[in-house]
Amino acid sequence: MRVMVIVKANPESEAGVMPDEQLLTEMGKYNEDLFNAGIMLAGEGLHPSSRGKRVRFSSSEKTVINGPFSGTKELIAGFWLWQVGSIEEAVDWVKRMPHPHNIGDAEIEIRPVFETEDFGEEFTSELREQEERLRAQLEAKQQE
Repeated sequence: MRVMVIVKANPESEAGVMPDEQLLTEMGKYNEDLFNAGIMLAGEGLHPSSRGKRVRFSSSEKTVINGPFSGTKELIAGFWLWQVGSIEEAVDWVKRMPHPHNIGDAEIEIRPVFETEDFGEEFTSELREQEERLRAQLEAKQQE
């Protein structure tokens, strides 16, 4: 099963406080452990929401909203995409993680990623073929 592991933002990450060398070293080692275990598919840190935008859809209207966004508890500072055997395995890996912000509180959210079989009959054979073709193209592009 694939899961997205979401590092929630905190006031320091939203203020653009960068990690120190110790945290970068610890996270680098942690990422190596994830990769070597065949768990890590992707992972990135995100700039503060002040550098972001949102697009709100309301009927046929689309409105662009500039950051920063309020409510740091709802914002994301970074993420991983993992391949694990179960959500419990993901929890075990998160418990091994260094403190992601090095200071203050931190919260990590783990969410299963939808797989094609989760969509049932509505996901027709044509849609499955399209999905497989796009995934193959993405994989080939990443290998370039």
